[in-house]
Amino acid sequence: MFKERSSLASRAIPQRAASEETRRQILDTALALFREKGFEETTIRDIASGAGISLGAAYYYFKSKEAIVGAYYDFVQAEHASRAREAYQRVRTLRDRLRAALHTKIDIIQEDRRLLRALFRYGGDPEHVLSWFGPATADQRRLSVAVFEEALAGEKLPADVRDAAPTLLWTLHMGVLLFFLYDSSPDQRRTRKLIDAAVDFVVDVRRIATSPFLRPMRRRVMNILRDAGLIATPTTA
Repeated sequence: MFKERSSLASRAIPQRAASEETRRQILDTALALFREKGFEETTIRDIASGAGISLGAAYYYFKSKEAIVGAYYDFVQAEHASRAREAYQRVRTLRDRLRAALHTKIDIIQEDRRLLRALFRYGGDPEHVLSWFGPATADQRRLSVAVFEEALAGEKLPADVRDAAPTLLWTLHMGVLLFFLYDSSPDQRRTRKLIDAAVDFVVDVRRIATSPFLRPMRRRVMNILRDAGLIATPTTA
C-alpha cells in the first residue's frame, strides 16, 4: 500500500507541473493578445488558438477572460511584493523604501497601460469581479497594502499613524497609477517625477504629522477615515 501511494504521488508531481505550465502558457498568451488586440477584442478562442490548446482546455483553466485578468492581478501583486522586498534590502531610509515601492510597481506594469486603461472602466463598479475596489479583489488589495506596511517597518510612528499609514500610502499609489495610465510623456517620465515629489512630500509631512501636539487633530482625521470605511479600527490604543 505504501509503495502504491508513493507511486501515485510521484506521478502527481509532474502532472501538477505540467498543469501549472499550461496555465502559465494561457496567461502569457492572453496578455500578449490583450496588449496587441485589446481586452474587448480578444476572445477565449483566440487565446486557446494562440496557446496551441483546445477551447475546452482553455475553459478548464480559466472560466472567462475576467478570470485570466484576475490571475494577472495576482501575478502583479506577487511580483511587486518580491521586487519591493528585494529593493528594501538595498536601501536605508524611508524615503528610498517608499520610492522603491512605487517605482517597482510602475516597472512591472510599464507595458500594460493599454490593458489597464481598458480595465479601468470596471473600477467604478464595486460588484464587478475586476473592480480594484470591490470585494472580489480584497485579497489583492491586502497584499498591495502589505508592501507599504513593510516599507514602514522599523519606523518609529505613533500607533494611530501606523494603523492608517499603509492604507493611505496604498491610496496614494492608486492615484499615481491613474496618472500613469494617461501619462503621454516619453517613458512616462512625468509619472516618475511625480513619484519622487510625492514621496518627498510624504516624508516631510511625516515629521509634522507625528508630532504629539497634533494628536488631537490626527484623532479627528482618523475617526473621519474610519467612519468612511477607509481604514480599519486601530489594533492598539
